[in-house]
Formats: sequence, structure tokens, C-alpha cells
Amino acid sequence: MALIMFDMDGTLINSSAPLVNTINYVRENLGLETLEKNIILESVNDPKINAAQFFYGTSKFTLEQQKLFEDYYDANCLNGLELYAGIKKLIDDLSSEFTLTVATNANSIFARKMLDHLEIGHYFNTILGFNNVKNPKPHPEMINKILETHKIQNTKAQVIGDSHKDIMAASKAGVDSVLVNWGFSNHTKDAIETIEELELKIKNKFFI
Repeated sequence: MALIMFDMDGTLINSSAPLVNTINYVRENLGLETLEKNIILESVNDPKINAAQFFYGTSKFTLEQQKLFEDYYDANCLNGLELYAGIKKLIDDLSSEFTLTVATNANSIFARKMLDHLEIGHYFNTILGFNNVKNPKPHPEMINKILETHKIQNTKAQVIGDSHKDIMAASKAGVDSVLVNWGFSNHTKDAIETIEELELKIKNKFFI
């Protein structure tokens, strides 16, 4: 059976509210001004940006920052959470013909909690987060680990995400990918806009 790996935030679910609120909560506790929503969302997905430096002014995330983020996010990650239109039906349709997994740079514990809350968690055989690997996306470790777990060749897999981090990780693992434009980024090229286009990309990859 072929395998599809979905990014979570900005691809399956619109988690912009809890993500923006949590980052600004951490910033406020560090004595920093809050940032506009669009600046946060576009920067989270930018592979050229050092997130710790950009958001908190440190070369890497500190234990204090991590604890502030995780405590607040754990308590608030379900607030304002929603599935993108058409995702539930797409996942349900694909589930009979594909092994479905999630490869997210979020914590897999939070990811499971959020996907279960939106009643799609049971569709995914594997949910892998940054806490399950040494190197999150755009490194290919997460993609390779899912392939190994399910004993699937890279030519029989596809990665779907809203970030160039997803596409870079897939490319390094030799896996086909699809960039979607309904998430946190505003891509100007090489991205699809609708669920119908995504269905066609999947069909062209696996059935033609």
C-alpha cells in the first residue's frame, strides 16, 4: 500500500490562533512586544529564518522558552482550532487506499491531542513530531523514519505540506511532494489552491 505523509499545521488544520497566541505569550513573558499574526505565521514556515533568534532573540530555544511555550500551548492548543474545508472528506476517501501518516514540526503529543479533538486522529497510522527525531524538517530524518516504520519505498510515498520546509524534507528523502497554499504561507508559485487540485496530484502520482 502506498503512503501519504501530511504536514499538520497549515495543511490539515488551521491552528493559527493557538500558535500566534502562544508565541506572543512567550514574548510577553520575556519582555518583548507582541508580533502581528501574519508576521508570525509566515516566519514559522520560512526555512531561512532561525526561529529562536527571530521570535525570542536567542541563538537557540532556551529551557525557559520551551516551558513557557509548552505549558501555555498545552492549555490552549484546542482554542480556535479547525479543519480546513474538505480535509475530513479527503482523508476519509484516501484512508481505504493509502497508509496515512503525519510528519509535523509540532510536538507529537500535542498533535495527537489536536487531531483527535477534530476527530481525524484515528485515520493516521503514525504521527511523528519534532520530539521524535533529532532533526526536524527541512531535514529528511522525519520522512525517512516514517518510510522505515512502514517499510515503504520512497517512490511509493508522497508528502503534502504548506511550507517549503516540507518540500525540502521530501526532496532530500527522494519523495514526491505537493505544496498547498491554504495554510500559513502565501506562495507565489508552484503551489496548489484547492482540495480538488490536491486530489488530482494524488491521482496523477499513484493511479496514472
